[in-house]
Amino acid sequence: MTPSEIYSARLTELAEQKRKLNKKKSRFGLLRFGNIALMIAMFYFLWSFGIFWVITSALILLAVFVRLVYRDLDNKAAIAHVDHLISINESETQALNGNYFQFKDGIQFLPKVHAYAADLDIFGSASLFQFLNRTNAEMGAAQLAEWLLYPATVTQIQKRQEAVKELSGKLNWMQELRAKGREAHIRQSTANRLQEWLKEPALFLAFKPWRWLRIVLPLISSGFFIAGVAGWIPIGYMYISLFVFASIAYQLNKVVAPVHNKLSGMVDEMDTLSASAVLIEKESFQSHLLMHLQKMYASPGTKASKHILQLKRILDRFDLRYNVVISAPLNILLLWNLQQVLALEQWKQEHKEKVNDWFEALGKFEALVSLATLHHNHPGWCFPEFREGYFFIQANGLGHPLINPEKRVDNFIDVEAAGKIMLVTGSNMAGKSTYLRSVGVNVVLAMAGGVVCASALMMSPVQLISSMRIADNLEESTSTFYAELKKLKAIIEKVNNGEAVFILLDEILRGTNSLDRHTGSAALIRQLIKKNAVAIIATHDVSLAEISNEFPGHILNFHFDVQVEKEELYFDYKLKPGICTSLNASILMKKIGIEL
Repeated sequence: MTPSEIYSARLTELAEQKRKLNKKKSRFGLLRFGNIALMIAMFYFLWSFGIFWVITSALILLAVFVRLVYRDLDNKAAIAHVDHLISINESETQALNGNYFQFKDGIQFLPKVHAYAADLDIFGSASLFQFLNRTNAEMGAAQLAEWLLYPATVTQIQKRQEAVKELSGKLNWMQELRAKGREAHIRQSTANRLQEWLKEPALFLAFKPWRWLRIVLPLISSGFFIAGVAGWIPIGYMYISLFVFASIAYQLNKVVAPVHNKLSGMVDEMDTLSASAVLIEKESFQSHLLMHLQKMYASPGTKASKHILQLKRILDRFDLRYNVVISAPLNILLLWNLQQVLALEQWKQEHKEKVNDWFEALGKFEALVSLATLHHNHPGWCFPEFREGYFFIQANGLGHPLINPEKRVDNFIDVEAAGKIMLVTGSNMAGKSTYLRSVGVNVVLAMAGGVVCASALMMSPVQLISSMRIADNLEESTSTFYAELKKLKAIIEKVNNGEAVFILLDEILRGTNSLDRHTGSAALIRQLIKKNAVAIIATHDVSLAEISNEFPGHILNFHFDVQVEKEELYFDYKLKPGICTSLNASILMKKIGIEL
């Protein structure tokens, strides 16, 4: 089955699941109504038999009603979960057709200065990140962004490739993890708040008498209350007791409040983290990386999901502090806030070393799911192979992953050694810039551990650096020309330092006059060759190809051409050996009304 057929079959299956759950929902509504009607009838028919039978039947029916309510809530949660799964499969169907704009674009991860991120559209609308992104937790998005920004080692890449291959065969499991993540997006600020609290000393557990006072004081308070209500002691004693314990609760609340304020509002996220951990713990993995991440949820005695759920329940109980009607009697009679803060500190003592692992592992799982979904959606794409040493890259059927397959024209690349400059000449709009971006984006995917848009790719591990899209900066009073010089300076520094870089340059020194541009471009090419660097340079300046006479074997000349018929332009976007001889600028100028 094709990916499209798989998603279509999933949607049919999920629609049937939802139909059954909705039918169940209707039944629960009828059962609840029937239960209430029966309760009223029992009052009417059993009243004559005595109050005992009335109360007994009422309690039984009330228990049944509560049970029905909980079952109904579980069913509603199941419907919401299926809705998430339906939405996921609909989104994937749209993505297969080129509409991936519903996914977050990660623009917040775009650095002000980076070797290639802006040039290759790694972040932002219609970006590589948006095309890949299937994360929900903020740490998942951050992890995916990090992999796209910073190349991994070959060992890391191979481990990720192995994990991606395995996960791509677990489509239902991946979608379950994504659906759970949609229930409450886990924020990095939540993880940070939790980490800050974990670093703080345990104020209450440090005072050991609280361990027995937490039991003795509520017994005294509740005892006085029960005795006063029952009439065993004068009612005044009960009021005095309530006043004393209200004062104790008030003082405790002033100390407890800062702790709760740090942790409030994260119950839903802890629920999502726990549910995600359950999925990870239960699944069977074979690849080294997935098993390693799964072990990050392992905990002596029980599973991490149980510990996270325990924290969620403590915070749930703690949140009753915001309900004055319930909080007041609970704190006076049971010192409720004290009980919860002691439970929190006990939890902290037992699990603080593992909490960061839980968030980190989820982030990596989500990033891997993003890469695995790419592999599943594009089974014709290949995993790159790596060759040690600098430099080698060879690919066939290489295209830009973001271009619709129906419009995409695939090309090749073959650079087998260092000290080679691939010079790509061509007319306007012939495909030079798109070719550079196709090479660059696929190198980024390869170094992140994903599949690439090619039928075959072998390359050496490399650091990509580019100068393609140059813009001025009014804030820094930087002209376009100076901005490009700064990028070229960064490239030259890396080359002079002997770093293994792969350089992509589009129209060097475009911000100056043609003579200076040619002189500077030729000088840069000579310097790159002498430093044994590797670059692809796209240019309109066909005279640069003459440098091949000066450095035979170091300049690889390729071009994109255009066919002209009756002043109409026809592009095939195919890379061809040699220097471009067809130009189209004059035709384009005539078309817009410039009289030549």
